[in-house]
Parts: sequence; C-alpha cells; structure tokens
Amino acid sequence: MMVSLACLPAAKADTVDVGGFKYETVEQVGGSKLQLNGAGVRYKAIFKVYTAGLYLPAKMNSAEQIYAATNAPRRVHIVMLREIDGNELGKLFTQGMEKNSPREIFAKSINGTIKMADLFSKRKKLASGESFTVDWLPGTGTVISVNGKVELEPIKEPEFYTALLSLWLGPSPADNLLKDALLGKARSTGRGGNDQ
Repeated sequence: MMVSLACLPAAKADTVDVGGFKYETVEQVGGSKLQLNGAGVRYKAIFKVYTAGLYLPAKMNSAEQIYAATNAPRRVHIVMLREIDGNELGKLFTQGMEKNSPREIFAKSINGTIKMADLFSKRKKLASGESFTVDWLPGTGTVISVNGKVELEPIKEPEFYTALLSLWLGPSPADNLLKDALLGKARSTGRGGNDQ
C-alpha cells in the first residue's frame, strides 16, 4: 500500500494545506487554544482516504506524552477524501483500536467503541468532503461531532480516547507515515500502514 504524507507548507501563516484541505494551525477547544501537532493524508493502495490532523496543548512527539495529556483538551479532525461505507469505517476503527491498545485500556474503552461504531453504521456512508472531529474535554469526556454537529453524549472513559489515538499512534498504526506526520516528525512518501 502506497502512503504519501501531505504536510505541506502553509498557504497562509495560520493554515496548513493537507490533501487539499486547510487545517488551522490553532483551534479553540473547550476554552483552550490547541496547536496543530501534525497532519497528513491516509492512503489505501493508490487512493486518498482521509486527512487527519492532531491538535494538542503543546507540541509533543511521542505517543506516550500524548496519551498522558488527559488533563488538557485534545482534538483529532478527519476529513474524508473519498466516499467510504460508514459500517466498514466503524469496523476498521474498532479493529485498529483493539490491535493497538493494551488489553486493559481496550476493555475499558469498549462502551465508547460500540457507540462510535454504531454512529458510523447508522450514517451508512461518509462522502468526500464530510468530516468528523473527536475531542477530549477534561471533566466531560470524548465528544464526537460529524460535519460540525455533536452526534453522541460524551463518552466519559479516558481510555476510549487513548484507544482511539492508538489507532494512529500505536505500535501497528493505520499508517506508519501518517503516524510520523501526526507526531510532527519527518515527512516522506513510501510504504507503511495497515487497513484502518
């Protein structure tokens, strides 16, 4: 599977163009300013599937640091670059979370994982240009929005957000080069990744 990261120079000082989508370099989340830690494009074979951007309170370049930042808001923003079946996306995310999370973390995230998979399966499909955002808000939990609209009650367990992040940042991530991009590391093109 070919993977190409699309962290390109900013079109303006406050945006970064990723796969044709402009990510703001700073986002307001839960009353806090978060900065874009990194962003890239997820490819499957030769097809662009989605862009992903990770927002954090400060620059972090290790998954462990990011997992531990439960006392501050965090955001993952995904923009679809092609149509994908919602049920398939939910299944792939669930499999990736289970594969990359320690057993005790995944066990505590199952309630949220089921809710997220159900949300995607009910939508039937996500079209190119549609987006979803997954925010961690301390004291509230994980808030999932689709196309800017909150879709679920907050998922309280912090383990769910950690498990979701592990989909991209874990030992067998959806895409190794996308992982590097989200961690703000060197950008390149080539092979790397799994099916999530």
